Amino acid sequence: MSPSLHLVTEPFLHLHNVSRHLSLPRAFWRAPVERNVLFSHLSLSIGRHERIGLVGTSGCGKSSLLKILLAMNAPDSGEVFCDGVQLRPGSARSLREYRRRVQYIPQDPASSLPPGHTVGQIVAGPLKHLGYNGEIWSRVREVLAQVGLNETLLQRKAGALSGGQAQRVAIARALAISPEFLIADEPVSGLDLPLRAQIRQLLQQVTQQNGMGLLMVTHDISMAAGLCERLLVMHAGQIIEDRATQDILRLPHHPHTRQLLQAIPHLPLTVNG
Repeated sequence: MSPSLHLVTEPFLHLHNVSRHLSLPRAFWRAPVERNVLFSHLSLSIGRHERIGLVGTSGCGKSSLLKILLAMNAPDSGEVFCDGVQLRPGSARSLREYRRRVQYIPQDPASSLPPGHTVGQIVAGPLKHLGYNGEIWSRVREVLAQVGLNETLLQRKAGALSGGQAQRVAIARALAISPEFLIADEPVSGLDLPLRAQIRQLLQQVTQQNGMGLLMVTHDISMAAGLCERLLVMHAGQIIEDRATQDILRLPHHPHTRQLLQAIPHLPLTVNG
């Protein structure tokens, strides 16, 4: 892998020699051990204000890496740091400070938002659980406005939201506690093309306005390229490219990256018939 052009002297998130293995039932251990390695000796530094796309096809290891960054799983070996402090999975209480600083936008908000809860309850949740000191409902209205939602939705149940509204509520929930960094997992999957463009634009807007960093995990390299200044391309458990987005688009080094770029659909210049 070529050295990153975005060297970070004081990283906000840092992974050092992180490895993760797939735990299989004993009956499956006839396969060679190396086939069970999701990724091995992976090191990565992410700056506080960077917008980064982590791109790769299903099964490449990016979901397992995401869970480690969210402190949901521990690496089998290696270390993860946030602002120089080692991060370990633990109780909600022990991770409270990390949750204040790093918030998560899930892949499918329609299923991750409790359908019987109102929009107001959902957005207020992190403020209540993480000890917000200000006036909670003023903050809820403020972040709803940031994501383009009217406060008339405060009492609407999550189950009655459209896909685009649900994603905006999920983003508002992540923004509520004023985190320093967002981690978004396939944030536009399941949305049609116009809504995808709107959500991408919204993520760019809120991260710029609030001075936040962003890690977008996605299989769609075109979506990441439209939002992120730096791309990490993951394949078979390895980060095969880590460079500025425009450099990768202009001259991909790895054959797998070229395949991802070639898979981007293009409209025909003319329509026959």
